[in-house]
Amino acid sequence: MCMACEQDDLERRFELVEIISTGKMPDGHTADDLRAMGLPLPGELIRERQPDGTILIRQVAPSQRAAAFSCDAPKNV
Repeated sequence: MCMACEQDDLERRFELVEIISTGKMPDGHTADDLRAMGLPLPGELIRERQPDGTILIRQVAPSQRAAAFSCDAPKNV
């Protein structure tokens, strides 16, 4: 990959991380797409604003994530 293409790819991935850190799924992408690119899913990142205005994006430890969705509908036997 040429340097310009690599830079474009890195910028696009950063844009996706920015969107994911707000808790939204990027338009046109699925969870499988994000995992294939090695990116986290919404809810796995948090944004923190520092006193100087800097925004930090951190990955949340699995033990600190909200419980995953589980269906409470009765199961057909």
